Amino acid sequence: MVLASFAVLIGLIILVWSADIFIEGAAGLAQALGMSPLLIGIIIIGFGTSAPELLVSAISSLNHAPAVALGNAYGSDITNIALILGVTAFIKPIAVNSNVLKTELPILLGVTLISAYLLSDHLISRADSGLLLGIFTLYMAWSIWKGTRTKQDPFALDMQEELAEIPRLSTKKASLYMLIGLILLMASSQALVWGATEIAQYFGVSDLIIGLTIVAIGTSLPELATSIMAAKKGETDLAVGNIIGSNIFNTLPVVGIAGIITPFHAGPEVFYRDMMVIIALTTSLFVLGYGFNKKQGMISRFDGFLLLLAYLGYNAFLLKDLFHFSFL
Repeated sequence: MVLASFAVLIGLIILVWSADIFIEGAAGLAQALGMSPLLIGIIIIGFGTSAPELLVSAISSLNHAPAVALGNAYGSDITNIALILGVTAFIKPIAVNSNVLKTELPILLGVTLISAYLLSDHLISRADSGLLLGIFTLYMAWSIWKGTRTKQDPFALDMQEELAEIPRLSTKKASLYMLIGLILLMASSQALVWGATEIAQYFGVSDLIIGLTIVAIGTSLPELATSIMAAKKGETDLAVGNIIGSNIFNTLPVVGIAGIITPFHAGPEVFYRDMMVIIALTTSLFVLGYGFNKKQGMISRFDGFLLLLAYLGYNAFLLKDLFHFSFL
């Protein structure tokens, strides 16, 4: 038990640290190759911040622990919106000015609903996973096309300012950073998955609950750090863009790759509890971010407080099941 707890703690620390190294190397290499700041934001940093979820879920499936993989993906979606955006908005209200993000919001809602439909039979098959990966491929192709046409969007300008603060790396050094980051990501993911499953067995709880809580929070730490820093700098479009991109990655390739490796049955609670929470939170993000009758979308401090309450309430419900006690 002590060794498993140590593996989770060290795994999480190295996971977050190696994700930063990987992102810095990938962004540096993309800059050296002349990729636009917007494309780097959507593709490179979007992939980099989701690399922990991707590798943890893939390794969980390889280790025949698909419930950890699914819990990690869906738990990260919930953590990203309710906890991370909630904390970020509480620090500084988030104004959504970017037309790019307002286009991404309905896409996120759409892929969430598609994912819910595929999960409605409580099975993630290889066919379902292939469809998710196919949708992701189309999304990436569309993002690349869109990124080459968008010039002075607020999100692109924020991304340009953010990249200006990253030290320029030579192609060789950037490639080395990427390689080291990837190796450490894989090793720390393996340690985290092993420790999490050992803890689950020790306490007699499901792998799903561990994935939804400990693993999901841990793999979402890069998004938390990125969003808080963006909010403090006033680059609120970056904070929202980071969450939207991460949730699209979680919903499509993270679940898709895990399901391709090991198709798995999901208990009815995954659809009726966890997926319904994701849909509710994604819908609220869509409504708040799009603004509709307002000139711009706005996530106020009060909205952030409500998101945090939703996150605490969801986890309290999980803990109620975990410890077998009920709240009056």
